[in-house]
Amino acid sequence: METRHGRPEGSPRTGRSIEVDFFRGIVLLVIVLDHIPGSTLSHLMLHAYALCDSAEVFVFLGGYASAAAYTAVLAGRGESAARMRFVKRCWEIYRAYLLTAVLTLLSGAVLALLRLNQPMVELTHWQPFAAQPLREAFDIALLRRQPYLSSVLPMYMLYALCVPFAVPLARRSALLALALSAAIWALARPLAALFAIDDMAEWAFNPFAWQLVFVLGILCRVQPISERFHAGGTARWFTRVAVIAVLAFAIIQLFVLTQPLPGAFKQNLSIYRVINFIVIAWLAAQFVRMGSIARLARRLPAVVAVGRTGLVCFVMGTLVSLIVDTATPHALHGFRGVLIGLGGDLVAIGALLMIARGWSGWKGQHARAVASGAGCG
Repeated sequence: METRHGRPEGSPRTGRSIEVDFFRGIVLLVIVLDHIPGSTLSHLMLHAYALCDSAEVFVFLGGYASAAAYTAVLAGRGESAARMRFVKRCWEIYRAYLLTAVLTLLSGAVLALLRLNQPMVELTHWQPFAAQPLREAFDIALLRRQPYLSSVLPMYMLYALCVPFAVPLARRSALLALALSAAIWALARPLAALFAIDDMAEWAFNPFAWQLVFVLGILCRVQPISERFHAGGTARWFTRVAVIAVLAFAIIQLFVLTQPLPGAFKQNLSIYRVINFIVIAWLAAQFVRMGSIARLARRLPAVVAVGRTGLVCFVMGTLVSLIVDTATPHALHGFRGVLIGLGGDLVAIGALLMIARGWSGWKGQHARAVASGAGCG
């Protein structure tokens, strides 16, 4: 017998969460669409109706998944293995960062050679790299220069190293972990200046600020809100307040703000983004509790596969967005422009779904080959 959460009744909360993988898959698809300037579907995404966007969801789920992985390894193989797992994870993310940077620069070089999509050439940082390749390569390796979408990965490297400290702290005291995280967030700007990472051209995300969302994800995994609380009147009151807050933020975004907010609001994770994300996350959690997300995820296994191959899809998604943006005419407007943009969106989504399926298939074959070899041995 299954509960509303899709797990057998009375079973422990172990293994991967299909809801988390589904949300991660959706977010990875949205990230690709949001970085295609001519996208039609991007106008329907979270950033159009809220003061936060897919970045908060991505970082929050990263914290949740990291806590799940750490506790699983801790339970099965001990503390040393759990710590080493995240040292290795840091190295994996660094390699993915370098690969993303290389793909971005190569794309910029090709576009510059063919005289295509000049705005994207500038975003890829190809021109400064071509002028001073050795210096730029050195800066990229040291995280001083982070071409285009690769800028989120250095932040994840730091968080991976902090997981072995953050998760045990969160397990011991949720209040202490949250208080420490909030204090670091409040001091994010001076801390970034101290470590010389406050320049928007270098670090698009201030890691001292964004760790707050990552820690919230950790806390939701290791110190979840009890079902007893969810069933009480206080939780229902929170839900009503969250609905009102979400609508209020949507009205502000749609009708009050006439200009985009300064980039520093996102870089340093403004309080408005935090509050907006929390109320959206609370409502999403209610759908998870009802089992709605699990049922939807089972009907869309291709999206779940994207979430389960997150790092690969993030890296390749960068290339997909560049290719689709270059291939999509930008001069068209009106209904024709909407159709062209929608066509590019469908191509990008299809490409990412195929990448996830292909990678999952290859990983499965590799695992079977290794198991077969071990059996023969």
